[in-house]
Amino acid sequence: MTTADFPHPPGPDIPRFTGDATPYGGGDPYADYRTSGPAGFPFTHLPDLADRRLGAGVTAANDEFFAERENLLKPEPAHFDPEAFGHKGKIMDGWETRRRRGTDGTHPFPTDEDHDWALIRLGAPGVIRGIIVDTAHFRGNYPQSVSVEGTCVEGSPSPEELLADDVTWTTLVPRTAIGGHAANGFAVTAERRFTHLRLNQHPDGGVARLRVHGEVVPAPRWLAALGTFDLAALENGGQVEDASDRFYSSPTNTIQPGRSRKMDDGWETRRRRGTGNDWVRYRLTEQSVIRAVEIDTGYLKGNSAGWAALLGRDGESGDWVELLPRTRLQPDTVHRFLLDDAPAVTHVRMDIFPDGGIARLRLHGSLTEQGSRQLAARHAELGA
Repeated sequence: MTTADFPHPPGPDIPRFTGDATPYGGGDPYADYRTSGPAGFPFTHLPDLADRRLGAGVTAANDEFFAERENLLKPEPAHFDPEAFGHKGKIMDGWETRRRRGTDGTHPFPTDEDHDWALIRLGAPGVIRGIIVDTAHFRGNYPQSVSVEGTCVEGSPSPEELLADDVTWTTLVPRTAIGGHAANGFAVTAERRFTHLRLNQHPDGGVARLRVHGEVVPAPRWLAALGTFDLAALENGGQVEDASDRFYSSPTNTIQPGRSRKMDDGWETRRRRGTGNDWVRYRLTEQSVIRAVEIDTGYLKGNSAGWAALLGRDGESGDWVELLPRTRLQPDTVHRFLLDDAPAVTHVRMDIFPDGGIARLRLHGSLTEQGSRQLAARHAELGA
């Protein structure tokens, strides 16, 4: 196992937290939670590549005595129950290891090199722009510092294969002191594609959640074998570039895997008064031709969009052309449309009228020759 270093310029817009938080005194456990403020971190608009819905998982950890490693990737905020105790001690909603000790009573503390680790398989490999190590509710039992490394190993490697001597790990977050009961954010500047991470906590302690924000970079050979696939899907490299409104829920939900499971698992805008309409702009995997469309309003019954239209363009400055005319939508329904002779496009805009919600958008098609070349070049550029 080898390690490659990468420059890590400071992030001036990212606050740093260190030290213990105040012991819990009752009431709202998040009342004194330390985070970046209402604006959030500068990278949180990007999808979480470690989202369980994308197939991410925590495949191994050297210790999880107090709390299981799988808690790291739960999608919801960490829960705290002051009365919850088990036979091992306080039950915490996170990954928590036992206290490390030195070799003997004369040397009771662990060495500087002693640390705990967990291996994370990203649900969607890609370029990482920011990482959040969240220590919510770990007020005096959080790690003194953390570090994060990444590697790119295709297929489904075992933990033993990932920890082998011939695997190169790149430092994404150097060993950095963090704070308890805080969202500890780090900008990442490594312009490479990663499939797995190793989260290290020095020397021990607890981490509630791990979030890994970035841009999906799919494997070109896999998509070529599929032929026709969902060109907007997050797991295939599609992304939401912008939207008119994100009031109730994120438009990125519309390109998540699977069907929605409840109303807030889609995109819903506030109620629009007067004129105008709401919209989402997507960037597709690469230049492609769309052949079939699904617009799903699942679980959106009294608040689904009334009508929808699709426009496409080729390139950042191309003209928008109509792909699907303004069409009436039904609540809680999967709508399917076939497109005849659609032009090659790189971007799609979905307009909804006048407002409301969409659960999922599927744009089935295939890459053009140009799109395949560009995706392969991007893949190679990122060292994959």
